[in-house]
Amino acid sequence: MGNSNERSSAKSPLPLEGAGGRNELYPVFLKLHNLNVLIVGGGNVGLEKLSFMLKSSPNANVEVVAPKFLPELEALVEKHPSVKLTKAKFKKKMLKKRHMVIACTGDLKVNKRVYDLSRKRYLICNIADTPDLCDYYLGGIVTKGNVKIAISTNGKSPTTAKRLREFFEEIIPDDINKMVENLNEYRKTLKGNFEEKVKKMNEITEALKK
Repeated sequence: MGNSNERSSAKSPLPLEGAGGRNELYPVFLKLHNLNVLIVGGGNVGLEKLSFMLKSSPNANVEVVAPKFLPELEALVEKHPSVKLTKAKFKKKMLKKRHMVIACTGDLKVNKRVYDLSRKRYLICNIADTPDLCDYYLGGIVTKGNVKIAISTNGKSPTTAKRLREFFEEIIPDDINKMVENLNEYRKTLKGNFEEKVKKMNEITEALKK
């Protein structure tokens, strides 16, 4: 997602992102089952965005709006009761009670209209393949049970993010989830104040760096 400065004005985003080669995006992990997401577009890109989202958050609360949908997208939605399809052209009233928006139609004017209307409502918005019209990016994600790693190239190279995802999926052991669960149970047994608990957990997990 874009940083707070990018959201400080509803009129226009800051002209510079990641000046000097630095990635200034702030990563967060959203509970999409608690949010209302709108995807405008039912074609190949819409399918890609929805698939990516549901792979990580299978219970995401999403509505997809488009005059028509790919059969593959319709088949995907049938497997996810939390996703709704609305066969219609985009209207600004569809932005009511939303938290985040993705526009991925084949019409640049429609995408830009979605973006402009979203910013007026202080909604975070992603316009597919248009970094200048994105408040957030959908980066590469590695999931191993409770462990999740998000990868961003600051919108510069999705292919690099993909390769890094494949790399981490290979080197991170599948049993890391068991370790996390065991550490969670152990943490519950610790006595003392917060600082003492943190110190003890740091000592135990020091071996991970080696």
